[in-house]
Amino acid sequence: MLFSLALIFLCGMGLGSLFQRLRLPGLLGMLLTGIVLGPSVLNLLDESILGVSTDLRQIALIIILTRAGLNLDLADLKKVGRPAFLLCFVPASFEILGALVLGPRLLGLTFVESAVLGTVIAAVSPAVVVPKMLKLMDEGYGTKQSIPQMILAGASVDDVYVIVLFASFSGLAAGNGFSPMAFFEIPTAIVLGAAGGVLCGWFLAILFRRVHLRDSAKVVLLLSFSFLLVTFENVVPAPIGFSGLLAVMSMGITLQYRRREAAARLSLKYSKLWVAAELLLFVLVGAAVDVKAAAASGLAAIYLILGALCFRMVGVFLCTLGTSLSSKERLFCMLAYTPKATVQAAIGSVPLAMGLACGQTILTVAVLAILITAPLGSIAIERTYQKWLKKA
Repeated sequence: MLFSLALIFLCGMGLGSLFQRLRLPGLLGMLLTGIVLGPSVLNLLDESILGVSTDLRQIALIIILTRAGLNLDLADLKKVGRPAFLLCFVPASFEILGALVLGPRLLGLTFVESAVLGTVIAAVSPAVVVPKMLKLMDEGYGTKQSIPQMILAGASVDDVYVIVLFASFSGLAAGNGFSPMAFFEIPTAIVLGAAGGVLCGWFLAILFRRVHLRDSAKVVLLLSFSFLLVTFENVVPAPIGFSGLLAVMSMGITLQYRRREAAARLSLKYSKLWVAAELLLFVLVGAAVDVKAAAASGLAAIYLILGALCFRMVGVFLCTLGTSLSSKERLFCMLAYTPKATVQAAIGSVPLAMGLACGQTILTVAVLAILITAPLGSIAIERTYQKWLKKA
């Protein structure tokens, strides 16, 4: 495992820096590193690290979502209001609708199989979107209109909504029937996840005020509470839901609200942790890519991905109607809400493991969605934010 970690860090940093010098997103180099080192090409990564790949990717997600919470001001979030709420589920619903329309025509899937495919590809990637929005907030682009804050809030709940729908539709495709109570998990996961995060953030704010601790010790405490919240998600019995990742972000927001100075220092600590976590996340996502399956899929899968993205962008446009955003700012939101990566890597192989006839097709489309949208979405954000957004 140590040799594999050395390869991940050295090669990932090298290719990431090379792509940045070519004026391309560094994450594209990290994804390519994972593909080359992974089982599909050179197969240099140890099975032990691939076995804990999911856990390592989740730790990286926890780090970036905590940092997002520590930087997200509740006052800014209140300014956004309705559009942030709509972004939580409208764009994903439109993308699932796009898969329902295009899946049977392009890939020969049934209606239910197309619904499963739609839920796999519909989730936006916090790992790609959150660092970009934090960068915009640091530089002051779009902050007066609360554009980065709006996208941050929507992306944190978008995944919860999509994953619950995926569990429901995949169970239906496997012949387990469909339970309307499964939809009860969506509001409970959001409400209980946010409430759990607020309670933990409130407790830590009191602790940090009354007990003198070094910032490094506070980071350890914050990470420990984050791990507990994410673990608790697996303990809550159905049909009650609990979103651990949303709880992590809510904990950071609460800490920022109650202990602003401490939150600013902790955010700096987390930005240093993200240097290593980013490498692990994107290299391991790349290692999960099956190159042969992606190459054999043909153009039909690519057409479906691009078509579903058009549906998604329409959904984002509708969410921003009635706001003071200009046409360029709306277009930026539409592009910034397209990248896929972590959720697709996490659940793309589940239908195949369940023995569904459409499993290989769904896995292939999930892989292609990562390869197409993660770099293109990242490039679109980098190339447009200075031109289309106003600097505060």
